[in-house]
Amino acid sequence: MDPANDELPYECKVNISDLITVSDVMESLTLGPNGGLMYCMEYIETNLDWLISAISKLSSDTYILIDCPGQVELYTHHKSVRNILDYMTHKLDYRLAAVHLVDSHYCTESSKFISVLLTSLSTMLQIEMPHINILSKVDLIEHYGKLDFNIDFYTDVLDLHQLIDTFEEQSGFMSKFKKLNEKIVEVVENYGLVTFIPLTVKDEGTMGNVMTHIDKANGYIYGKAEDDAIRQMYSAGTGFEWDKIATVREKYMNLDNTDLMDTESLDD
Repeated sequence: MDPANDELPYECKVNISDLITVSDVMESLTLGPNGGLMYCMEYIETNLDWLISAISKLSSDTYILIDCPGQVELYTHHKSVRNILDYMTHKLDYRLAAVHLVDSHYCTESSKFISVLLTSLSTMLQIEMPHINILSKVDLIEHYGKLDFNIDFYTDVLDLHQLIDTFEEQSGFMSKFKKLNEKIVEVVENYGLVTFIPLTVKDEGTMGNVMTHIDKANGYIYGKAEDDAIRQMYSAGTGFEWDKIATVREKYMNLDNTDLMDTESLDD
């Protein structure tokens, strides 16, 4: 469902470009890329019958993956995507789950990670669907700099005020907005909705873990054999999932430098 994607790396059963494309809109209405994309999503909402008709031709047991545009405004405050998904879930009884991918390099700077937290929370509240946040490319997580905390701090969104403490080490532009970030952190913590699941496409273990969480969120897991469903449900249970987090740390992070939080816990 991305009218700006003109070079698909896969074969899709329903291609929204058969209905409308951003390039055509930009040329005919003299809009920029962002305005063109928003117009396209509003056009899809208006012509939703076309999309529903195309999807309805698929077999009843089809597992549908909807590839959406990456423009954040479409999910934080623009209503077309929300209205489309709301129609599919409430009028057509589709069991959908939203999957939000965030590059792991945002963890290397506190201000960027706080921004990601706010975006993720805004999207969850706007879309109003079962929601899975993915911390992707964890195999590259320290290629952009050393993390201030261990990976579980970011995936489980622990005591966020520790991020604010790192602002003391910064100077210039971002240090001026410490109080603003404190308030953003309070909002995120008060809702208590945002967590992340680590993912790298190079590791089948993280891929399987993500798939299990998604299947649980959309209810697909409950349609399988009872024993298999129970096994997957427990493996996707809430909590810290130390075994999966430990694997990510061991494979992709430099363990020579341990954050203060871990050091203090060992001393205790």
